[in-house]
Order: sequence, then structure tokens, then C-alpha cells
Amino acid sequence: MAPHSLRVKKLALIGAGKLGEALLSGVLGSQLVSPERVHATVAHQPRANALAEKYKIQAGTDNLRAVKGADLVLIALKPQQVKAFLEETQKALSRDALLISAAASVTTALIEGALGHKARVVRAMPNTPCLIRQGMTAIARGRFATDADAKIAERIFSSMGRVVIVDEKHMDAITGLSASGPAYVYTIIESLAEGGVKMGLPRELSTELTAQTLLGASALVLQTGEHPAKLKDVVTTPAGCTIDGLLELEEGGLRVTLIKAVVRAAQRARQLVEGQNT
Repeated sequence: MAPHSLRVKKLALIGAGKLGEALLSGVLGSQLVSPERVHATVAHQPRANALAEKYKIQAGTDNLRAVKGADLVLIALKPQQVKAFLEETQKALSRDALLISAAASVTTALIEGALGHKARVVRAMPNTPCLIRQGMTAIARGRFATDADAKIAERIFSSMGRVVIVDEKHMDAITGLSASGPAYVYTIIESLAEGGVKMGLPRELSTELTAQTLLGASALVLQTGEHPAKLKDVVTTPAGCTIDGLLELEEGGLRVTLIKAVVRAAQRARQLVEGQNT
């Protein structure tokens, strides 16, 4: 066992889709858990076979088999699937197992209630840039999870990017902001790139310029800790071209529209676990 690995006898990864595979890649790549201790599940056997071959782990479609004897269970299912999974595996799950759920909108209280005992549950909300280990994940402890449990979750998701530990009451807002946020950013990238094309730039060049500009601007915010408004003012010279562009953004309502997007997505996040269509 590597000196920085987790003390895990068996890790069950339930739902090894895109996010689940990113978790798997991060855990194994960081040597937090060795492959022979991992059992992943997916909906279809061909996918399971491919994962087993690629990562040298156990993989299949049987959740009961996966959770049996597991002391760490990572749930990467769609929110509507979680209740059925818990009902299916309730008797097989160890009462001492740590459950880390990355299912959007599924509260720790829901999982604790479904299991009917003082289950140690940590809720996580990652986003898709976790696929390239540039993600943002928020973590919240359930009633019975310990500081050590939160640290385990933090170590797992740190292998995929940045991590913050928050009160669970903030998780729906975080879902609407950082989990849904990449989609907003892609729309902004697409729109700015179209502006470049409008002004005569080749599309690939315009897209590269746009994406790197957003990447660099974001990195500057994180590394300096400065308020975005202050950094914006540095770019905006008196009577320059940037102020004209900013006036167009204000006239178009970009600021208010983005705020409303976060609010609406956060409100919708509260509904996901109720089984409504997404």
C-alpha cells in the first residue's frame, strides 16, 4: 500500500459513467486505492468488461456483489436512481461503510433515512472539468459523518481538481453555479468566438483565442484573489475599446441573465431528486 493511500479494504463505485470513470481514474492515478480493491458497476456488461480491462479492476452489473464487504462506497448515479439503489442494497451494505454520493440534489438526510441507521454519508457536487482533473467539487458532511470522513472525500476529489467543504444548505446553489456553470461558459466561449469570426478570424483560431482568454482570466482570479471587478478595471483603459465592449454587454443584459441562470438552475436542482424530468 502506498504511503499516501486510503485505508480502504474495498471500494465500491456505483455508476461508472463519465463522472464515475473520472472518479475511478483519479483514485487510481493518485494511488489512493489499489485496483484489486475496487469493484465498479455499470448498466451493461460490455461497458463493465471494458472498464475491467482498462483499469485492471473488478467490474460488473451487480450492485449487491459490489457493495458486499465494501467499507467505502462512491455513488455516481443519476439522482432518480439513488433510492432504488439504496433499497436494493440496504441489507448488503455494511453499517460501518462510508458513503460518498455525487448524485445531484440527493441529500445526506435522504440517504440516511433510506438506510435506517446512523450512516456515515458525505455529499459531493463535482463538475465536468473533473474529467481532465481541472474540476471544482463542493463537499458537505451528513449528520453522522466525521471530520475524517470529510477528509477522505476531500482527498478523493482533490485528485480531480479543487475542493471546498461547505454546509449542505449551500449545495443546491453550488449545483446551479459550479456544476451547471461549465455549460454557461461554453455558451460564452461559443458567442465570443462567433464575434471573432464576424470580424474575419478563422473559426479554429477564434475558438482557441477565446478559450485560452477565459482560462487565463479565471486563473488570474484564483491566483491573485482579487475581486473580478478590480481585474476588469485593469483591462478597461479610459476611452479605450474595452469599455465600448462592456457597454454592449450591459445593454444586452449579460450580467442579469447569468445571475438568473444560476438562480433558475439552483431552483431546478431542488426538484431533481423528486423524479421529475430533467
